Amino acid sequence: MKDVRLLGRVAVVLAITFSLVALAGCGGSSSPATAPDLQSTFVSVIHEVGPSVVQIENPKGLGSGVVFDTKGHIVTNAHVVAGGGPLSVTLPNGKRYPATLVGTFAEDDLAIVRIDAPGLEPLALAPSSKLAVGDIVLAIGNPLGLRSSATQGIVSALGRTVSEPDGVAIPHAIQTSAAINPGNSGGALVDLSGRLVGIPTLTATDPQIGGEAAGIGFAIPSDTVHDIATQIVKDGKVVASHRAYLAVQVSDVVKGGGVYVGAVVSGGAAAKAGIRVGDVITSIGGTPTPAGADLQAVLAGLKPGQTVKVDVRQANGTRATLSVTLGEYPGTP
Repeated sequence: MKDVRLLGRVAVVLAITFSLVALAGCGGSSSPATAPDLQSTFVSVIHEVGPSVVQIENPKGLGSGVVFDTKGHIVTNAHVVAGGGPLSVTLPNGKRYPATLVGTFAEDDLAIVRIDAPGLEPLALAPSSKLAVGDIVLAIGNPLGLRSSATQGIVSALGRTVSEPDGVAIPHAIQTSAAINPGNSGGALVDLSGRLVGIPTLTATDPQIGGEAAGIGFAIPSDTVHDIATQIVKDGKVVASHRAYLAVQVSDVVKGGGVYVGAVVSGGAAAKAGIRVGDVITSIGGTPTPAGADLQAVLAGLKPGQTVKVDVRQANGTRATLSVTLGEYPGTP
């Protein structure tokens, strides 16, 4: 009898617990989505987004792209089209078209190519500023040449600054658990309404094993994509980068750390502040810059017009702290 009472109490406790969990998942008024509901949403989104995601091929390999407008403009990563040579775009229906490069902006790893094809379906953009950690997202692209492949995950973090293998620093990046495999670069990261929230660009590297870190991928936010792509389509280049610019050319220092200033742009931010060729920049705004990639990452998080303290080790060994008002990166032709 004692066992029966105990089981009864456990049943009541479990019933109350499950009720509380259900209420917590309801958000107060609406019912939580069921597994069939979510599955149906995935199917619908992949079906709707599929026609807007293309495969891009150059002599060095394959990547992905997203239809930006009905005039044939395709947005992708700059590294997907780097290296020169002829470009081609294959649509999800299998039709292949020669593509021309309209313009690139390597600093945000974005580029625009154009094809002459009928019936293109642009992908609607959602403001990435409205994303929240935990939002469900889908990455759709052409990994390993497998066209129209999709992976699913969540937004793991927002506002990351990440460095690509070529030293390019991407600010405000979206971190996602949706798998980003080789060939996904330049494709679409979309929300459950089928709207573009980002362009997948790279996967994190695990320093312990030297390979890709599963479940840690990064995408360029749609707000940046819209801004940069619109400028390239209109002017063939970026005319307002919104990126802080020190106006120097640097290289890594082997001994002592820091970055060696090999050239200073006349009239630029560094020159006005008194930075000279031969100086070694050791920190910006209190953040150490032991290598060029670190310098790029720090600048990516700053704004044009912002005044920061720059620590330098001058050629004669003297250390100085200079006040620099940053300029705006001039963009690329």
